[in-house]
Amino acid sequence: MTSPQRQPLLHDLAVTLAAPTVVLSAPDGNLDASAPGAGVHGLFHADLRALSLLRVTLRPDHAPSGEHAGKAPPAARGNGEAESEAEARAGGDWLPVVAVMHAADGPGRSRFVGLAQALGDAVPDPTVRVDRQRTVTPGRLTEQLTVRSTATTPVHLAVRVEVAGDLVTLEHAKAGLPPRSPAGPSSELRSGAGVLHWGDDAVAVAVSAPGATPDAERSTLTWTLTVKPGESADLHLTVEVSDTTAVVTAAGHKPTWQRPDITADDRRLPALVAQSLDDLHSLRMATPAAPGDTFLAAGVPWFFTLFGRDSLWAARMLLPLGTDLALGTLRTLAAQQGTRTDPAAEEEPGKILHEIRRGLFDDGQGLRLPPVYYGTVDATPLWICLLHDAWRWGLPADDVEPLLPALTAALGWIEAAAQAGDGFLSYIDHTGNGLANQGWKDSGDAARFADGRLAEAPLALAEVQGYAYEGALAGAALLDAFQLPDGDRWRTFASDLADRFRARFWVSDQHGPYPAMALDGSGRPVDAVTSNMGHLLATGILNADENAAVAARLAAPDMSDAYGLRTMSSTSGGFGPLRYHCGTVWPHDTAIAVTGLARTGHPEAATRLIEGILDAAPAFDYRLPELWGGDARTDTPAPVPYPAACRPQAWSAAAAIAVMTALTGLDPDVPAGRLHLRPTGPLSVGALTVTGLTLAGERLDVAIGTDGRTASVTAPAGLIIEEHLAPHS
Repeated sequence: MTSPQRQPLLHDLAVTLAAPTVVLSAPDGNLDASAPGAGVHGLFHADLRALSLLRVTLRPDHAPSGEHAGKAPPAARGNGEAESEAEARAGGDWLPVVAVMHAADGPGRSRFVGLAQALGDAVPDPTVRVDRQRTVTPGRLTEQLTVRSTATTPVHLAVRVEVAGDLVTLEHAKAGLPPRSPAGPSSELRSGAGVLHWGDDAVAVAVSAPGATPDAERSTLTWTLTVKPGESADLHLTVEVSDTTAVVTAAGHKPTWQRPDITADDRRLPALVAQSLDDLHSLRMATPAAPGDTFLAAGVPWFFTLFGRDSLWAARMLLPLGTDLALGTLRTLAAQQGTRTDPAAEEEPGKILHEIRRGLFDDGQGLRLPPVYYGTVDATPLWICLLHDAWRWGLPADDVEPLLPALTAALGWIEAAAQAGDGFLSYIDHTGNGLANQGWKDSGDAARFADGRLAEAPLALAEVQGYAYEGALAGAALLDAFQLPDGDRWRTFASDLADRFRARFWVSDQHGPYPAMALDGSGRPVDAVTSNMGHLLATGILNADENAAVAARLAAPDMSDAYGLRTMSSTSGGFGPLRYHCGTVWPHDTAIAVTGLARTGHPEAATRLIEGILDAAPAFDYRLPELWGGDARTDTPAPVPYPAACRPQAWSAAAAIAVMTALTGLDPDVPAGRLHLRPTGPLSVGALTVTGLTLAGERLDVAIGTDGRTASVTAPAGLIIEEHLAPHS
């Protein structure tokens, strides 16, 4: 893990993205990676920083009356002339635009509004403002700068854009290191008609600004203009990036899912779903080898690539919107499924990868990961679970069948891993240079005993055994359905695993029994009270009494009185409200627990956690970050940001869809011809209507009344609809 003292902070950045391109800037729209505390500013394309500086400044231009008048800027003058003349006339320094507003404006778009306080009338009210419309598409940034004047006399000004690019990799920025010399030591910078260029053998960056005067020596583009009273002038800037060595590329133009309409008495839920869908649209990616197979990048900026676990969970949560994303994710991961034993990459036959990068990932703190890294213990069973769930949501048999060899290989890996781990799936970092923890809580200090001591590897995580149990049964169902052997063998495997889990993982304290988060290298239960147990609920590995015990633990104040579900009880040793995996709240983690609570008949506990997420959402403008602080809601009026959290994050955004699905209780089984509805009971969001969902490629609408009963449902023809009322927990 990167040292938290050096890792740049992200919580107050303006983020605009269209994978694999993202711009991270200050709230005024400028980015400057050399500024104190701004090490991650930049335009990143596929894990490489193409722009490390993009700064807009202006100053008065004392042009004669009438010169440069009009809405459009004049044609650029000869290189160097405009700057020297403006300097001679202006008699002042270049001044910043003072930021007053910034906001997301749809997928790949942001808006910024600033004031030019040195210009216009000498009155208290601002009379000159600068609007900045930013649009990001894959490999391209465009900005429109609009100077608006309500001054009583014409405003003469010069507008300058400074640009530079250092072409460093993301891990360089993540380590908090300063930018390298602009454009890199092997780059070339040249000017043309309103264009600046730089790059190297693989990457080319071009910045164009029609009507501006380029200056290669200063790396600037400058306009001079006059804005008449009540008028405006539009200036345009474009940055284009090409990269021949990228391991990820843009997804296709075809929509990957259908966008539903949602209404609820609690307006926070529709607002959260709307922003989340915008963010998920912008996180869509593909690989150059299979550009038609779309998956979701894990998050911005640290995980802006394919991550097995993250991409699988996000695709699983989005199944109510269609199965295309699931299919693309499954295919992409199957194409790189492990085929050999390679301890350096943690590759094993049948194993699903953890992440892919451009090259060796070296954080400078001892973490050195190869370009394709398999250090994850849970992605393989989660791949099986996604294939099974997508099939139940209507993924056609013709799409499932080509993935069956990958299914049997993944089941084989689960069996081999269990045999090597004394009956449980466990992990250890074989090289000392990889991830010390290889479950979703992958920070080095995530696995702790109740007294705060760190657990020693190899570790067998509780939720991973649940995933393996669910994956074995899911695999058996698919093998049976496609007339392949060994279904009974995998059902026996699952039953035996559940028995072993029941015998080894359950511990007790003064509040009663609960599952430990893991077994350590000596087989001792790692007994901190954590959110890991929430992942077990939907897997089926627990019986009814055990589900009830877990539900009670999750609903207790030490776990649930924050803005969502805490990753660790506030009474456990090692707890800290801003410890990455030991006390913070992760929305995807909360949504997984909500799904399990709703499915196992504990709606009151589910509602408590949903309310925490909805209370948090407005504080983040409904763009849920990777995580936030685990402070109690009674202690802080809003959630405390985790300063280095990714935002947006795929499974955080997808959590909004998972919560919506849990509230409706949708549980389809298209192969069996049935649609089960298991609403949570009386809804904290009031009446809820969701239209335009997708089941088996056709439209699905559902409305739930405030009493928690299904008011109406419109489903594909031929499905038997069964409603199961939730009991009170």
